[in-house]
Amino acid sequence: MSLKGTILAVDDEPDILVAIEDLFEDEYRVLTCSKPSDALDLLRAEPDLAVIISDQRMPGMTGDALLAEARAFHDAQAILLSGYADMSAVIAALNKGGIIGYVTKPWDAVLLRATVRNAYERHRLARDLATERALLRGLLNHSGDAISFKDAEGRLVRLNALKAAQLGQEAADCIGYPEREFRDEASGKAVERADAAAIASAAPSEVIVSEGPVGVERWSNITRVPIRGNSGAVEHLATIERDITEQKVLEARLRQSDKMQALGTLAGGIAHDFNNLLTAILGSLELAGPKIADQPRVKRLIDNATGAAQRGSALTKRLLSFSRSGELRLRNVDVNALIEGMSDLFGRSLGGLVSVRTSLQAGLPQACVDPDQLELAILNLCINARDAMPDGGTITLTTRAESIRGDTDLRDGDYAILTVADEGTGIPPELLERVCEPFFTTKAVGQGTGLGLAMVFGLAQQAKGLLRITSEVGIGTRVELALPQSGEPATGDVAAAAGGGPALAAGPARILVVDDDEDVRHVTASFLSGFGYDETEASDGASALAMMERAEFDLVVADLAMPGMSGIEFAAEVRQRFSDIPVLILTGHAEAMPIPDDLPVLAKPFDSADLARCVSTLLSA
Repeated sequence: MSLKGTILAVDDEPDILVAIEDLFEDEYRVLTCSKPSDALDLLRAEPDLAVIISDQRMPGMTGDALLAEARAFHDAQAILLSGYADMSAVIAALNKGGIIGYVTKPWDAVLLRATVRNAYERHRLARDLATERALLRGLLNHSGDAISFKDAEGRLVRLNALKAAQLGQEAADCIGYPEREFRDEASGKAVERADAAAIASAAPSEVIVSEGPVGVERWSNITRVPIRGNSGAVEHLATIERDITEQKVLEARLRQSDKMQALGTLAGGIAHDFNNLLTAILGSLELAGPKIADQPRVKRLIDNATGAAQRGSALTKRLLSFSRSGELRLRNVDVNALIEGMSDLFGRSLGGLVSVRTSLQAGLPQACVDPDQLELAILNLCINARDAMPDGGTITLTTRAESIRGDTDLRDGDYAILTVADEGTGIPPELLERVCEPFFTTKAVGQGTGLGLAMVFGLAQQAKGLLRITSEVGIGTRVELALPQSGEPATGDVAAAAGGGPALAAGPARILVVDDDEDVRHVTASFLSGFGYDETEASDGASALAMMERAEFDLVVADLAMPGMSGIEFAAEVRQRFSDIPVLILTGHAEAMPIPDDLPVLAKPFDSADLARCVSTLLSA
């Protein structure tokens, strides 16, 4: 494509065409035609042609008719040449052909050059203006942002369909009106103040605002750009509103995820330390029991303290289930027994305004589920039900067995169905489909994480079950959790698998107890001594290994989390250097570090029977 502008000369006299070409060839690319019909064909082939210079009197078609026909499909500027003072032809060319001027023959070269130059500049400016309009129209129509332009008085002069839709109008119906006309009084005044401040500052500004109720609000990033006129004063204001709701939700999820990870780590650490304390407390109480068997009043106090410590152990397990981030541990669970065992927890967690009623189907088959996570899920559902009844009410827990066939959301099979129903405010339909989204909550900041129902949903998915929620505003909400029934007998923990009651030593054995907590170490050693074993204590792995170099032992009982050398590292050293000596790991937080599958583990707090069974099993092996 030529870098020069292109002009077209049309005349039936060859000498005139030669003269025009000589006059303009240094400055423009010059095309010539002697027939009007050929000129029209050339114009169709040359969309970038800028100026047409046409004679008026030509055979077959006059100049004004040619220019009128060209104007219908081409944007070239037109100049009429005439050797006659035919004003009627000039007027016709002005009206129909859109000419910007005419030059008489013989022409003044300076005048003709100036006329063509002016026509070329008009064409270039018209093209630039059309490009700017097309770009603006494309930006307005296809932008994902809501864009508007206002005059200095705040009246809308241009806006795209997205902005108009926000105002509940068609774009054409908004032109000439201030934005406040289409908003409520409060938001209209807020927009007016922000626009006025941006115009007064004469500098671009950016602000993030939110609209709508908490939990379902829409966030926008609004940029205001004052536009100066030729005088230098601000004459218009452009506003660009970008919806950043998804970005804000993702940021909130990230912050919430970080917070929950920190809370999980904290919960795990607290659970570990608390389990050590409970091991010492429960162990000491059990050791003290036989010594006050003839003192019923003291024994009652010991029993009360033991019960309280055991409830503390149950709370610690819940902390651990909260901090656990791995896959579910599916086991066969008696759902009815689990619910009945939560009665004390309901009383402490739900407050006095609500009551919990249960209707549990007798003989309910066991469900295949993680019991810790199921307990946490039930507690979450009950807390949600309580929050939906600020004035109090009844939470109803029911269980039933059901054979489900033909459900599109659940595979055919036999299920244990757990239902939690309340008499609360209910959930609006527009929120019901979102309540299981992670971090979605309608509660005030600090009053909910938005993870409760997401956790229950995840539990149902991983257990190959189903969570179903029905609700009616003002009536209440009903949550059903379907869990697959288990056709196999329940499996217990390693400690319980040995079966039977506390076992005394079947024969002499030397056992090394390794624990950095002196109280726990003393209780463990006292239990072993009571069984009839010969026990020795060590406070860390290094000193224990040194003892094993000097003396023979039949079994080592070691804590998992110890400074310097963990129980796992210690067990690996023992297996390498003393391969025939078994190691039993004691832990208050099994998730603190990976434990090899072939390493026996006993969870703290434990009683003497648990320890006796594990020790007896390992020594027998």
